[in-house]
Amino acid sequence: MTSTLVTGPSGAGTKSRAARLVDTAARTWRTNLAALPTLAAVVIFIAMIVYGEAAYGRILQYNTISNLLINNAHLVIIAVGMTFVILTGGIDLSVGAVIAFSSVAGLMLANAGWPAWVVIALMIGFGTAFGVASGVLIQFFNVQPFIATLAMMFLARGLASTLSTKPERLSDESPVRSLATKFKVIDGERVNDLVLTPGVLIAVLVIAVGFFVLHRTRTGRTVYAIGGSEPSAALMGLPVVRTKLWVYAISGTLAGLAAVVYTARLGIAQNITGIGWELDAIAAVVIGGTLLTGGAGYVLGAVVGALVLGLMNVLITRDGGIRPEATTIITGGILLVFVLLQRALTARKRE
Repeated sequence: MTSTLVTGPSGAGTKSRAARLVDTAARTWRTNLAALPTLAAVVIFIAMIVYGEAAYGRILQYNTISNLLINNAHLVIIAVGMTFVILTGGIDLSVGAVIAFSSVAGLMLANAGWPAWVVIALMIGFGTAFGVASGVLIQFFNVQPFIATLAMMFLARGLASTLSTKPERLSDESPVRSLATKFKVIDGERVNDLVLTPGVLIAVLVIAVGFFVLHRTRTGRTVYAIGGSEPSAALMGLPVVRTKLWVYAISGTLAGLAAVVYTARLGIAQNITGIGWELDAIAAVVIGGTLLTGGAGYVLGAVVGALVLGLMNVLITRDGGIRPEATTIITGGILLVFVLLQRALTARKRE
């Protein structure tokens, strides 16, 4: 007795191909499940632009884009550094205070006549020192990241207050201010020009380097592996200790760099500078799709998250009827939604 395999349109062969297509689609969905929060952040950002244009107008124009990028360059920089830390399952609460200390110390040195390049190098170096100190406490003294970076936050804020308790102003002739010099990229109608600053270009460079390190180097793969399972990463022979030191050093260094960009733009620094910025950075990273438990996330997602927060401030300012305090409430609501989304995706992955 012979049997015939039916491969026609209604046969078993067709069904098997359909089943394979379904399986492929399911695998693709599971593989890209981690990117869903980042996609959601992009959708929210686009929706905010559409709403702002419809409600207030003049959102999709060059000068609004320019202000959004210039005013949030420092937040983008610290969000990139925070992404490295959170990807390992850690946290850095010190970045706002580090910016305060680096800004006050750098501004005072600049006004004392120190060369601009020395001042900038020292401001970045101060941030690196705090980051390395946090990493050493965490890795070699088994201090929890929350406690270690909290201690660095108090230390940096206290040192900033020791230096000065009143606003310090950067001299108008200081070369440091050149980092905030605006240059025209696109000549629009009337005053609607697209302008950028060296600070924005620095932020773009930080994004590019951060993306390359995380997605194209062994260090980046180790960062993701540590966040996924630190014991497993150690068993695989990955440089866990060195990498964890690196991520906190990177976060501190970028906090120092953000202090340079911010101080150059405003020309003022004080001991209360940066209060709550660590929470803004964490919010930007989480809104951008990075899991708080580590192991999944993207630098570009953190950038989108930072721009969402920046655009939200623009819309609240344009409205005029919303109290500025509402920014915190809205940020908290958005953050809660994304945390719940992350929890749902994590549960889905376990299934």
